[in-house]
Amino acid sequence: MKFLRNYPILLLTFLLTFNLSFAQEAKNDMPTKEKVAYVELMGTIKEINKETREITVIGSEGELHTFTAGEDVKRFDEIAVGEVITFGFYKFLKAEFRKPTEEEIAEPLMVIADAEKAGMDMEPGVVIGAMVKAVVTIQVINLTYMYVTIKGPQGNYTTIDVEDEELIKKLHVGQVVIMTYGEAIAVSLTKVED
Repeated sequence: MKFLRNYPILLLTFLLTFNLSFAQEAKNDMPTKEKVAYVELMGTIKEINKETREITVIGSEGELHTFTAGEDVKRFDEIAVGEVITFGFYKFLKAEFRKPTEEEIAEPLMVIADAEKAGMDMEPGVVIGAMVKAVVTIQVINLTYMYVTIKGPQGNYTTIDVEDEELIKKLHVGQVVIMTYGEAIAVSLTKVED
């Protein structure tokens, strides 16, 4: 994965439960959104980095996800490109629909908090990766399946499911979004048998 080790932009998938409260932006009619959730996904393995334990998966609707398999994931060495897997992880996401500041343009990827044990909303013992703030760009908007695909500052992609129909209609390809995110290293990974 080209993104910061252990902090894949996968967290952005987090918008799949995007029925959130609105926060007013001074010069922007699009709200800031944030949420914490446990996510389980299924997809076909496209790429594996055995050293970093990072896996890139393509989902059933063509969306791309990159995540890190934690040390608790058993039989990691037995998975291979082309296999179908399910995986689960916790994530946090905050999306700000505004222009980046000069500082954010100069440093489009910044760690803003170190890794820590999970808070009260997560399983005991789950370790959340560092919180990362990134300037990302919308690459694809799919109104039929209600998702957007974004590109991070280091060239990797992820897909975000969006439930807020009004919000997705306001987005456009090439739009810059400021994302703050953190994720737990994947806590489950299972091969799907034929």
